[in-house]
Amino acid sequence: MKSLKYTDSQILAILKQNETGVKVPYLCCEHGISQSTFYKWRS
Repeated sequence: MKSLKYTDSQILAILKQNETGVKVPYLCCEHGISQSTFYKWRS
């Protein structure tokens, strides 16, 4: 099984940043993830 690069708490912190108004493209660039990964985490 593939190991995860981010822990659950890190994923939640990234999602919370988006809720506070940080734009998705900026978050993805900052954390090195794709936008599709971000939206998959959010769903």
